[in-house]
Amino acid sequence: MEKPENTENKILETGEKKKGSSVTAENVAFVRALESLKPEGERICYDPYAVRFLSQQYLMFMKMAARDPSRTPFPGVHNSLSARVRYFDDFVNRAIDNGVCQLVILGAGYDTRAYRIEGLRGKVRVFEIDHPGTQSVKMEKIKDIFGSLPDHVEYVSVDFEAGNFGQQLIEHGYEKSQKTVFIMEGLIYYLPLKTVDGILSFIAKNSGIGSAIIFDYVHESSIDRTDGICGVQCTACDQNEIKNATKDMAKQGEPYKFGIKEGMLESFLAQRGFSHACNVTSEDYKKAYFHGINESRPVCCLSYFAHAVVK
Repeated sequence: MEKPENTENKILETGEKKKGSSVTAENVAFVRALESLKPEGERICYDPYAVRFLSQQYLMFMKMAARDPSRTPFPGVHNSLSARVRYFDDFVNRAIDNGVCQLVILGAGYDTRAYRIEGLRGKVRVFEIDHPGTQSVKMEKIKDIFGSLPDHVEYVSVDFEAGNFGQQLIEHGYEKSQKTVFIMEGLIYYLPLKTVDGILSFIAKNSGIGSAIIFDYVHESSIDRTDGICGVQCTACDQNEIKNATKDMAKQGEPYKFGIKEGMLESFLAQRGFSHACNVTSEDYKKAYFHGINESRPVCCLSYFAHAVVK
């Protein structure tokens, strides 16, 4: 699979409207594309392919935001999303160095790790799992970019709330005995607890020694709040911005449904078959990634990252 030429230059070119796909998939691609416009020493994450998934409307928004950063909608949320991409990329790269055999991306959306992280090709089998509507658009776009679908990626179409994703994953060649990383980026808070439990149960019972999960989450107290989304007084982010961004997603048909009780991450995961839980707060990733020229960029205190190992 050859890389397309002049991909970065396409960031300000026109695109086409995609039908039947997730709103959040394009929202996050927009964030990655916008961040990728920044100079190498300033950007938090880099994705040269994200722009290829944007509709005409999003490309217009990006042109305006590139000319005038103050017009970027929900800057704290966007900065946290950029940090999430970077943190998850770093996690995958460490896993490659430690001999991971499979990468399973649940709710893959327009995730491009399989195509831009060099260490995956020829070494790691990647499974992208998502709703049929979003995935069909994704596959067509990948063929447009690269000319064909890559050999190291399997596409598994699943409605998480209606189908048995584990069985379909196995039918697509997933090996239960192999060391695997499961990515759930921007996923579990859109699912009911029963579905989240089903996903975690499958992973805990059907993955090899050293397998791990990484995901982002919100606190249970953040769901359906009207008096400030964080549940605490916070000076690190704009409370109205977070509340409005969450309301926008609900209006677009993708409301938050699930959160983890504050301070209960470790016990929540332990009860479901995982150990060595690591909780990453907005303060943690602000300290890790937002230095120098980026020091004043706000982040969203609602957003937490977590990873753990299968027992």
